[in-house]
Amino acid sequence: MDSAEKRLNELGYKQELRREMTMFKTLAISFSTMTLFTGITPLYGSSLQYAGPATLVWGWIVVSFFTWFVGIAMAEICSSFPTTGSLYFWAAHLAGPKWGPFSSWCCAWLETIGLIAGIGTQAYAGSQTLQSIILLSTGTNKGGGYFAPKWLFLCMYIGLTVIWAVLNTFALEVIALIDIVSIWWQVIGGLVIVIMLPLVALSTKSASFVFTHLELAPESTGISSKPYAAILSFLVSQYSLYGYDAAAHLTEETKGADKNGPIAILGSIGIISVFGWAYILALTFSIQDFGYLYDRNNETAGAFVPAQILYDAFHGRYHNSAGAIILLFVIWGSFFFGGLSITTSAARVVYALSRDKGVPFSHLWRQLHPKYKVPSNAVWLCAAICILLGLPILKVNVVFTAITSICTIGWVGGYAVPIFARLVMSEKNFKPGPFYLGKARRPVCLVAFLWICYTCSVFLLPTLYPIAWDTFNYAPVALGVGLGLIMLWWLLDARKWFKGPVRNIDIQNDKV
Repeated sequence: MDSAEKRLNELGYKQELRREMTMFKTLAISFSTMTLFTGITPLYGSSLQYAGPATLVWGWIVVSFFTWFVGIAMAEICSSFPTTGSLYFWAAHLAGPKWGPFSSWCCAWLETIGLIAGIGTQAYAGSQTLQSIILLSTGTNKGGGYFAPKWLFLCMYIGLTVIWAVLNTFALEVIALIDIVSIWWQVIGGLVIVIMLPLVALSTKSASFVFTHLELAPESTGISSKPYAAILSFLVSQYSLYGYDAAAHLTEETKGADKNGPIAILGSIGIISVFGWAYILALTFSIQDFGYLYDRNNETAGAFVPAQILYDAFHGRYHNSAGAIILLFVIWGSFFFGGLSITTSAARVVYALSRDKGVPFSHLWRQLHPKYKVPSNAVWLCAAICILLGLPILKVNVVFTAITSICTIGWVGGYAVPIFARLVMSEKNFKPGPFYLGKARRPVCLVAFLWICYTCSVFLLPTLYPIAWDTFNYAPVALGVGLGLIMLWWLLDARKWFKGPVRNIDIQNDKV
């Protein structure tokens, strides 16, 4: 029995899942959940359009800086509580017996909403990339190429979701193997794109353009305020730099999780911080015609700015789009791996919450596959809800904005609950793990909590003006209804029986 399993027993849980994951495999899954391309690529075009390249480039640095505070705060808590329930388990224990159940309830549902919406963001952006690959492969928008209609786009969205669910039904070793492929795919693919793209482009933008140029687009976005445009241009970075809690969801399956969990959290932040900025710089330096990127009559129908940048570079030098298609396939692979990893994390959270009887029909979703010992029912529940989220694609053009906002607010908002509890709790009630902040925990947790509050707030803002049915950010409405129902459930019923994590072994421990 290693130290993490011993600590799990102290916290009141039996070792039910297979503890076979190494630190590298856990890091691979955590990194794959964050992913190099999946956050930056789909929001790059809109963030660039709001205020030009300077705010986009420097925004990544600012967001990365504050993300480290969140990651360090979470790494300390993960080291002390190496459980699959992770965030909501942390919230319950850190908030104490009085507020623990309510904190756990809020955190669990925020995290669940965020993760399931996260599957949808990967499926949507992956389908968008595939749409561009098909368009360029069949002759481009100018050459009569095939631009997938909404019904086919929805089929691609559903297809990706189902494939991820099928793969997650098999043994975790299969997912871990795929995620090891994923980390090398993204590191090697990222290096190829970052190095090759500026070299292939016939011309590159000047450093002054990339690092200092501000340019609003009020005719397209309806936004003429520079501060407001700059805030919205940061969204690509805020959307990209989270997901590192995936390592925490796998701690009951990771060897030495009280040490390796924090390493995986901080390691994935470090890798994505460096590679993400390099990817943004490669795309921005390689822009050929800024205004042409958004022209609906360009080769990619103005639908996907990174695809147009790749096309302009390779077609400009080689007079064909083969190189752009290959690199788009590399990016699409990143979406595939990211969606697979997020499905893994989402299922673990639903399983853990079901184990503690916090989900309707909990007895169904907590069941493990008899052979592979994975929460297969929880996997398919997540997939089904994700598919339902995507159905409005057929009628509404702002589905991705809404799903992205719901994902970020739910996922990142879930981080805030245990971090705030850690901030205000008495130090004598905390049993530290190998990774311990000591006196630094209060300033670190305070900065982390305030940054999370800011991040959640900006994702509720309108992103296009004037506000109309086809430009409205539906996230506040969707979250308001969803969270309102969850809080009503708590007040009317759940508070009477939901007590947070339920111990399944009887070990006395007077200090958790």
